[in-house]
Amino acid sequence: MQRVCTNSTIWRSIASKVRKNLFSINDPFAVRSFSAVPLAAAAAKLHQPDIPCDFQKWGSIGFCRTSKFASGFNPLQPKPLDTIVDVHRLKDRYPEDIASIWDDYHIGRGHVGATMKAKLYHLLEHRASECRYFVIPLWRGSGYTTMFVQVQTPHMLFTGLEDYKARGTQASPYFTVSFYTEFAESKDLVLIRGDIVFTSKLTDSEAEWLLETAQSFYLNDARYKLVERFNRETRDFEFKDVLQILNMPIL
Repeated sequence: MQRVCTNSTIWRSIASKVRKNLFSINDPFAVRSFSAVPLAAAAAKLHQPDIPCDFQKWGSIGFCRTSKFASGFNPLQPKPLDTIVDVHRLKDRYPEDIASIWDDYHIGRGHVGATMKAKLYHLLEHRASECRYFVIPLWRGSGYTTMFVQVQTPHMLFTGLEDYKARGTQASPYFTVSFYTEFAESKDLVLIRGDIVFTSKLTDSEAEWLLETAQSFYLNDARYKLVERFNRETRDFEFKDVLQILNMPIL
């Protein structure tokens, strides 16, 4: 478990050496298998912008690496929606029916299924294009574990901050999410599927909470101000503000 420090310089050090990206992984449906690949090969799979320069000052957390996160994993090909459900048969259904079918499909299958309105997805997409990264505390018992989040639509990825600090490029996402927009225009509906990469790291309920909470920080205007501060005004970012919004104690 972690304790929060009110000194903002500590939190500014977290992403110090992840200079170009945190998740060099092309497909979030990466629960099946991974194999090591050269850094350049992984980087070619997914181009991402630099993390804000102020993040370089987050070195006091205790790691000094200049490599790409999860570059040791071989990205899988994206899983098409029509390999999960019969898209053709769903085209004539009402949005409410599609959402119900999607939710029912994922019950008990080791995944998280959800839906959202197309307008909200486009807002998420727009905001994530400007502010890709954030940190979310996951409460466990008497303390919390900090999760590092990257949103690069149509994907969202989560990993434990401590795991990244310990393993560097060998750290992997704990939880990955894909957004499917095939029905966005015709049904005003975006399908969401999450996969827990390591069930030893996250429970289904924790993964569902992380997805809902991450979305709330990007879709709620007040909460999004913290995301903006984290990405653009790192010097002023205080992790305790995140804890307070989530009604978690400052340890």
